[in-house]
Amino acid sequence: MQSNGRLETDDLEIIPTAVPREGDGYQAPAQATGEVTAGLIGEVGRTLTEDDLRRVNTRRGLLQLIKSKNIDLEDVRKTLLYEQELQQLQVELVRLQRWVQADGQRIAILVEGRDAAGKGGTIRRFTEHLNPRAMRVVALPKPTDDERGQWYFQRYIRQLPNKGEIVFFDRSWYNRAVVEPVMGFCSKKEHQRFLQQVTEFEHMLYEDGVTIIKFWFSISKEEQASRFEARRQNPLKQWKLSPVDEKAQELWDSYTRYKEEMFSKTHTTFSPWIIVKANDKQAARLESLRHVLNLLAYKGKDEAQIRLTPDPNVITRFHRKMVELDF
Repeated sequence: MQSNGRLETDDLEIIPTAVPREGDGYQAPAQATGEVTAGLIGEVGRTLTEDDLRRVNTRRGLLQLIKSKNIDLEDVRKTLLYEQELQQLQVELVRLQRWVQADGQRIAILVEGRDAAGKGGTIRRFTEHLNPRAMRVVALPKPTDDERGQWYFQRYIRQLPNKGEIVFFDRSWYNRAVVEPVMGFCSKKEHQRFLQQVTEFEHMLYEDGVTIIKFWFSISKEEQASRFEARRQNPLKQWKLSPVDEKAQELWDSYTRYKEEMFSKTHTTFSPWIIVKANDKQAARLESLRHVLNLLAYKGKDEAQIRLTPDPNVITRFHRKMVELDF
């Protein structure tokens, strides 16, 4: 990489085996992207036509095309490096999953955070190359009438990992800690009962051998507003907006109060909260993957060709002395 910080022709390392990923932007046919990485497509593809991509067959040609489109070369460089690291970490995740299957481990990964914090996108990066037979993503809808008459944790118990399985919860039983009381979906008594029971519930799982990893993706109020606006402008992402999302900015302070109470009462040594600074989506994804890989003692871990220790500027455990986590 050039010392002056500018991206030059030799800096463009093109990975021929990469394939564009659904939902990341422009999607060109595979034959048109043989020398363009998935990350490059995701970052700049909205400004490149299929015909443009067909004309790119050298590094210099790609560089000239990018410049002609007024694309930020630093963004391209960052995205190429991100995709390279992501691929290496995903290789390690495949190794981790093989260990989970062989050793009969049960892993539950809870992904929580404010609306538009990047939860779903991070889960996709975790799961896109894993064996679906030994992995599930759980994103439960609102409870049915029957479920509302059950013990609160009952419907989540049915979703817990089986032997040799990893389960990702895209929101979890912690809905009752923040979203439900903020939006008036539960009573004050139900909320307090949850806070009393949840640590006992998680301790029973811990004693039975279930590994629980609890992530909270933390973004600023300004970043949330920006992401909501991007969703409104993108017809492919408008489905993500819900009535709850629309009130998130208005109720920001209420979310903060309930979130802080949740951390204070549910952060334990056997089930700690891991805070992810998520204003930078790419950093949040990479460091979350690193945290899981660093935490679990899977076979082959010592042979990893990439750093597995997460960046403490992005990933940290909750501490009760922390005042405000959302920047």
